[in-house]
Amino acid sequence: MPKRVADEIAALPEPRGPLRRPCADLSRRVRLLAPLLDHLPASSSSSSTPLADALGAARDLLRKTRDGSKIDQAMRGDAFLDEFAGVNRQIHLALDALPYNTFHMPQEVQEQVALVHSQFQRASTRTDPPDTQLSMDLAWALTDNPSDPALLTRISHKLQLHTMADMKNESIALHNMVISTAGEPDGCVDQMSSLLKKLKDCVVTEDHANDALTTRSASIKHRSPIIPDEFRCPISLELMQDPVIVSSGQTYERSCIQKWLDSGHKTCPKTQQPLSHTSLTPNFVLKSLISQWCEANGIELPKNKQNSRDKKAAKSSDYDHAGLVSLMNRLRSGNQDEQRAAAGEIRLLAKRNVNNRICIAEAGAIPLLVNLLSSSDPRTQEHAVTALLNLSIHENNKASIVDSHAIPKIVEVLKTGSMETRENAAATLFSLSVVDENKVTIGAAGAIPPLINLLCDGSPRGKKDAATAIFNLCIYQGNKVRAVKAGIVIHLMNFLVDPTGGMIDEALSLLSILAGNPEGKIVIARSEPIPPLVEVIKTGSPRNRENAAAILWLLCSADTEQTLAAKAAGVEDALKELSETGTDRAKRKASSILELMHQANEDSLKGNGH
Repeated sequence: MPKRVADEIAALPEPRGPLRRPCADLSRRVRLLAPLLDHLPASSSSSSTPLADALGAARDLLRKTRDGSKIDQAMRGDAFLDEFAGVNRQIHLALDALPYNTFHMPQEVQEQVALVHSQFQRASTRTDPPDTQLSMDLAWALTDNPSDPALLTRISHKLQLHTMADMKNESIALHNMVISTAGEPDGCVDQMSSLLKKLKDCVVTEDHANDALTTRSASIKHRSPIIPDEFRCPISLELMQDPVIVSSGQTYERSCIQKWLDSGHKTCPKTQQPLSHTSLTPNFVLKSLISQWCEANGIELPKNKQNSRDKKAAKSSDYDHAGLVSLMNRLRSGNQDEQRAAAGEIRLLAKRNVNNRICIAEAGAIPLLVNLLSSSDPRTQEHAVTALLNLSIHENNKASIVDSHAIPKIVEVLKTGSMETRENAAATLFSLSVVDENKVTIGAAGAIPPLINLLCDGSPRGKKDAATAIFNLCIYQGNKVRAVKAGIVIHLMNFLVDPTGGMIDEALSLLSILAGNPEGKIVIARSEPIPPLVEVIKTGSPRNRENAAAILWLLCSADTEQTLAAKAAGVEDALKELSETGTDRAKRKASSILELMHQANEDSLKGNGH
């Protein structure tokens, strides 16, 4: 899923080392694609699309750079910059092939995506030149001449190798590089190791590091970077600090457009289009982009002057009071386009941080979103259920969602919605089921059968969302019975027999919890479970072997025939090995099964008169 890969990239720590700038630029551009990824149709959201492949390549390159040797990156800077250009080109071409201008997205999001698209295009055909000074310093430091401490200090700052912990990590990275390349890349490992030893002997103190960072920051502030046009207010032509959107879709600096409106104007200054209302909606995507640009260029935005109420609101959420009221009114309106757009904005806002989730719920959004679950518009329905999912992350909102009678409507969406809507409905039910009493309510509302349907015919993400929700619901005994009666066991066994579907982990986890129920144990025993369970115990991952052993123990402890069947399938040697090398739980289960087999063998001998 492109969205999942983008989230993984966003979670990466701040880049370090000589390639921190191309890393930061690539990561920033991917993060700015988030609004587009939230609007991708199902056909473009799979894990095998050009965009998913391109984002995967970006993630892999960022991880490689994060974990790799900083000395190697400095010495082979040209090669690494070519890799970054290639990944930027791959994402640019993937966006070229994606008809995002036909997606149902707000105009501001369309403009934002087009801007980021153009940035990828520029980055794919142009790279910053390597650091000439660093190259010269490295060339001198790698000679046999005694190295100047000032030169080594300069190199350590450029590579961000300030402490002994940094040096240790660099040493590990060099070691891993040698192992992964089965030798010396470009024959320069000895040189790299020699330089690392020199740097270790001249570790920069914390005070020196702070001084260097202060000097660097001061030098950046003395530059006069050119402000991108899209960051300037169309009225003042100054860098925007608090960009807001008017009803025409144009963005202005809040104070400037507010003065325009206070003067009695009822039109958009840029387009002269009449304004349908005067509410100002914060453009948090553009504000984030401006903030990142300022940070990269060492520019500190002055604090906005707001009244005390707006200050309080700004601390608590990305919307001020008027913006939230406007959103609620749009949710209440009978205009389907307004409702869809407002639900989409809340979906994005609720995803960003806990304060947004609190303020949106306090503004009364939850009952309105629950009502939109019955919308005839699929996109509105998707936005509504996903917004509820994001709001439910805050514990206090779970009760409000349930009290708004959301569960039956979420179950209905799970049955009839689009694939992405069904996936997010399953994830919402999982989130709500964290509260024990909700497990009963969700099961009684008929959620188990549609979750099983999603488990069988969903996308890879949908299957995993369904499995997670079912597992959590089945902690309650009544839901185990519901799942067994709905025929889940046969589907789980199919996952074991055909592991190519990638669901074997989830299947074993679910079977292990269902086997603890008498009805579940009976149905599992009738489904010829021994051959696939024995195969997992022999060849599976440690966690899967543990679950397979737990299931087999439950079956064998209830039925001697299952014990004899397992013995006949040749599982004894694998169980002996598991009883010595497995997890603690796997060791106990394997030992218990071996005891049952020994007992069954003795009983068999007695029965035969020996």
